[in-house]
Amino acid sequence: MSLPTTIEHPGSESFSSAKVFGEALRDQLKQHEDFYFFSPDETTSNRLDAVFEVSDRAWGLETRDWDKSLSRDGRIIEMLSENTLFAVLASHILNGGRGAMTSYESFLPIVSSQIDQHLKFLKQSKEVSWRPDYEALNILSTSCWQRQDHNGYTHQNPGLISHLLAKPSNEVNCLFPVDDVAASAVSEFIFEQSKNVVNLTTFNKIQLPRWIDINHARFQLENGGASIFGFVSDDEPDVIVAGVGDIPSNEAIEAIKLAKHEVPQLRIRYVGIAALSYAAIGTTENKLSQDKFNEYFTQDKPIIINFHGYAETMRGIMAHYTNPHRVDIHGYEDQGSTTSPMDELTRNHCSRWDICINILERAGHSEFTEKYLKIIESNSRYAGLYGVDK
Repeated sequence: MSLPTTIEHPGSESFSSAKVFGEALRDQLKQHEDFYFFSPDETTSNRLDAVFEVSDRAWGLETRDWDKSLSRDGRIIEMLSENTLFAVLASHILNGGRGAMTSYESFLPIVSSQIDQHLKFLKQSKEVSWRPDYEALNILSTSCWQRQDHNGYTHQNPGLISHLLAKPSNEVNCLFPVDDVAASAVSEFIFEQSKNVVNLTTFNKIQLPRWIDINHARFQLENGGASIFGFVSDDEPDVIVAGVGDIPSNEAIEAIKLAKHEVPQLRIRYVGIAALSYAAIGTTENKLSQDKFNEYFTQDKPIIINFHGYAETMRGIMAHYTNPHRVDIHGYEDQGSTTSPMDELTRNHCSRWDICINILERAGHSEFTEKYLKIIESNSRYAGLYGVDK
């Protein structure tokens, strides 16, 4: 893809991060004969099907005329068993190979204990001088909880993020590209720049707004995993708003626009967070320093964060940087159903309306709360009746 170095109108066009990761996987398969891609059966539905341009599914039995992309030498391994897929991927990497695995976000926690064992090996191997560096074990987590319009509550679980960020061995990067351009920068990082780690990358498979250029996206990963989005920020802010994840970030940015519409004089700064690791914003090798945190988030202004995962996980990270009373965190609350996208967000208090209420109340403008609560109630009632957002 052509990577923009400037974005004239942030948010005006929408693209697919999943397509970017599909193309990155395709390129890895093309460049490295030892690269294998492991997937249950959702390669195409997760929009990663560019891989079939260079490899078939591995298949040892007879084929029929209607079979597609099957061959004995295929390097795409599809099987409805995350446990088996992860075991083969991990052993392949520990034997000097390359690879990646994908699955629905809700099913990846199935392999959490297996990831733990891989991390234990990595930790101990670093203490042995003759052990080589190992390629990163890359997990692509998609079909996320915000957009389970047809699957519902059973397909909503961002718990692997919490599990991995709790590991004090500090060998896990949790990456949250905000858009397709950021997805390209993350692809460079996970496939070409990181070793001896597990990378969990979370993204939705739908098209979402493009916000930042490639230089900005690379800057985030190289400089503590966060940055100020100037196009939606004011100097000397009254409130800091941050997003972690593509849909949470989109909702947070839209919330700022709503709040500024209601109170034009309100000064707000937006901080985009692209990476988390143990006890920190940023990657394992490049954590956000306290000084840089104070520069981005100030030392005393209220902070509101819209987070892709469980709020307590982000709350624990923020406690290492600042007084927790400054910080309000919105995240998945284990509330779900087979419902509309915005209704799902409001059930978990992660919608633009919920964030807008929080911003305005923190800024002393609670007179708008009832207005937005009525909007939420009206949309939820409509979604319940018709199955779509109002």
